[in-house]
Amino acid sequence: MNLRQAILLNIAMTVVIGAACSKSPAPPTNNSTANNQVSNATPDPFAATRGVFVKNCQNCHGPTGAGGPVKLEDGTKLKVPSLRQGHALRHPDSDFVKQISKGGDGMPAFKDKLTPQQVDELVRFIRSEFQGGAQTAAK
Repeated sequence: MNLRQAILLNIAMTVVIGAACSKSPAPPTNNSTANNQVSNATPDPFAATRGVFVKNCQNCHGPTGAGGPVKLEDGTKLKVPSLRQGHALRHPDSDFVKQISKGGDGMPAFKDKLTPQQVDELVRFIRSEFQGGAQTAAK
């Protein structure tokens, strides 16, 4: 290697090393934490049903399903049963479906407002959210 080649090689090495050293190191990432957060995130299976409940049921049954005294827009006063305790825990799902669909005892019928699937989802939502997953023997 002659002197000229040595100088060019030295310059080239200096440029490469200088370029490598001048870059800021990327901040460390913890991909395992990010991946765990994504993989541990569980979609809400009742997201759509919560909206149906809020729109159609919450005004009377309350946000927690506790029920209680309610005054309707027309001035009618009702004592709305709790979805969390008492008879609601003993009713089979079919009673809930019938009550939601046909109404009665001051409750309006929702058969023309909700699909059968929405009614079934409401029953599952009530069982899961307000009754701790309670299930009845009869269906």
